[in-house]
Amino acid sequence: MKNIPFSPPDITESEIEEVVKVLRSGWITSGPKKAEFEKMLCEYCGVSGSICLSSATACMELVLRVLGVGPGDEVITSAYTYTASASVIHHVGAKIVLVDTKPNSFEMDLAALENAITEKTKVIIPVDLGGRICDYDKIFEIVERKKSLFKTGKNSLSDAFGRIVVLADAAHSLGSKRNGLRSGQFADFTSFSFHAVKNLTTAEGGAVVWKNNAVINNENLYKQFMLFSLHGQNKDALNKAQAGAWEYDIMFPGYKCNMTDIQAAIGISQLNRYDSMLAHRRKLVENYNAEISEFTTQTLIHFDDNNESNCHLYLARFPITLEQRNKIIIDCGEKGVSLNVHYKPLPLLTAYSDLGFNIKDFPNAYNQYYNEITFPLYSTLSFEDQKYIIDVFKETYRKNIK
Repeated sequence: MKNIPFSPPDITESEIEEVVKVLRSGWITSGPKKAEFEKMLCEYCGVSGSICLSSATACMELVLRVLGVGPGDEVITSAYTYTASASVIHHVGAKIVLVDTKPNSFEMDLAALENAITEKTKVIIPVDLGGRICDYDKIFEIVERKKSLFKTGKNSLSDAFGRIVVLADAAHSLGSKRNGLRSGQFADFTSFSFHAVKNLTTAEGGAVVWKNNAVINNENLYKQFMLFSLHGQNKDALNKAQAGAWEYDIMFPGYKCNMTDIQAAIGISQLNRYDSMLAHRRKLVENYNAEISEFTTQTLIHFDDNNESNCHLYLARFPITLEQRNKIIIDCGEKGVSLNVHYKPLPLLTAYSDLGFNIKDFPNAYNQYYNEITFPLYSTLSFEDQKYIIDVFKETYRKNIK
């Protein structure tokens, strides 16, 4: 019997060598490697600025803080996502506004999104689930239609936009394309995750990128992110380490969520071979499509005329009950195949039900969840192991739906 994990990291000698170089350099925290990785991300995504931090969650929270979002404000996100998309709203003291998905879709219902906007709405956080980029063109059309509701006077950057800001939760979509543009080129701010299970990993970590915009001063914005991520200190460790340059000031009580050079070294190596990693994922998706489509009622569409996904997750729905779904996952696990579910809608989780959210208000999200199964999909998954996954799944599925 094989033992196939759900999503192990793809680490080669290249990553190991890069980390060893950093360890031997004598500089292991935020420094030149982080700066190099940030520059590479800008070039890869085709954007004007980026900063690497300790997680995508930290990235989204700091965007909200840089925009001055807080008590009295509202931020909208999808009910069908991981907690990070919403928890950051709670962290800054704003009101979480959840929107249901469209029927038979993993994406927010944009009509419901438009109806949810009020004069208190400051930010929308769409979620690029599984690697497929949201329809940002329509989202920005909605933002423009609702521009008259936007209230200024609270924060200079937010006021400069003069409208609701769009912050993409692109934890899943680094390298994905829509209409020929890469993830990072759509939203005002885009947050990527480099967690261990992501297509590109730095073990833990994330990055915020921002596209060219007349209201953004890249240097000033980068400095703001640095202040927030390093205790509000006006010098980072590298600058303080220069001879005679110990003096510093704390501008405000900030946070601590910077990325280290050790992490950045892993990311640099990963990004250098990222295209080949994505090419293998695409072949795996094509194999799944060919082998299990006869059983499914819906799969996340990774490729069509407008979209080219990075194939982060293979999500599929089946004509089964929640109990059958859970039994199939358990039975496959006993045969060495790790399956998963993405995601439990937020209102099903204690934290969000305690905040007053009820899953009955999000029927479409629940329908996407109760019969969904996510299959292993990663750049080190061999085609032989994928065949084993498919064979075990087919056998287990047929047994459980008799």
